[in-house]
Amino acid sequence: MAYAYVFGPVMSGRLGRSLGLDLLGGRVCSMDCVYCEVGATRDLTLERREYVPARAILDELAHWKAQGFEPPDAVTLGGLGEPTLNTAMAEVIKGARALFPSVPVAVLTNATTMTDAQVRRELALADVVLPSMDSLVEAEFAAVNRPCPGVTPAAVAQGLLAFRQEFTGRIFLEILLAEGINDSDENLGRLKTFCQQLAPDRVDVVTLTRPGTVRGVRPVDGAILSRWRKALGAGQARAGERKEPTHATLDEARTREFVLASLVRRPQTVSQLAQALGAPQHAVRAAVEALERAGDIVARADRGEVCYHGSGHVLEDARGCGPTP
Repeated sequence: MAYAYVFGPVMSGRLGRSLGLDLLGGRVCSMDCVYCEVGATRDLTLERREYVPARAILDELAHWKAQGFEPPDAVTLGGLGEPTLNTAMAEVIKGARALFPSVPVAVLTNATTMTDAQVRRELALADVVLPSMDSLVEAEFAAVNRPCPGVTPAAVAQGLLAFRQEFTGRIFLEILLAEGINDSDENLGRLKTFCQQLAPDRVDVVTLTRPGTVRGVRPVDGAILSRWRKALGAGQARAGERKEPTHATLDEARTREFVLASLVRRPQTVSQLAQALGAPQHAVRAAVEALERAGDIVARADRGEVCYHGSGHVLEDARGCGPTP
């Protein structure tokens, strides 16, 4: 079976070896964030519908399980867009839990749909929800997240606070800082108050570590990152020590398939791919080289490392004038 919606596992600092489920099948999102590592949003929308049927996703997940791979540390709804836009989300969460009853089900979300009580009820079925909130300053929110018209940080914040009252699982809040865009003292002050109200189980303040969508968007320096983390009580812990995953043996074709499915959704280095997939580094490197020759992936030097991503990962220039060819 060729996997269209199951990808990874990928290594996550918050979830460990995370097996991804793509609920959109394309870059469909309510935001077009300047830092997004999967590329520019193709369909900027708040419309909820069944973009991918739950059965298609769960059939792939059942097939993945049947291959004898080491169970992941988490099954995570995420992928190429905003997973809560898929009205099949609740069914996917329930199906993933049935297939992996001892593995937590997590959802990555930009929180824009949490203004909808139905979305909050569906999200409450998960074990862990990982929302983002990059700025509570209107102009900064617009600049860094570039949301659908009508989406405001105040409304998103209120949706998150309502969800906190309804959800019995864990909330891991993420704040991503981009230099000169959302790293102001005003934003820090507002987010500090918000975090005190939300009381998430974990706060992560991060900055760009991989190429984003817009060229020229830069990470903040270490001093700013440290100051924000201290002010917001952010944990800097990474996933604990884990045994090496023991995947079923993959032949060359399957290794290329798994590598490509992962890189389409998240830029990574060869070593990151090898660690997450539990495959020998030489085999992953051979797969990467073959995919690069075929034009399926692209390499880019990024702070001293070679990072690979799907060739469809489109960048914009720093002026935000639209996708480049």
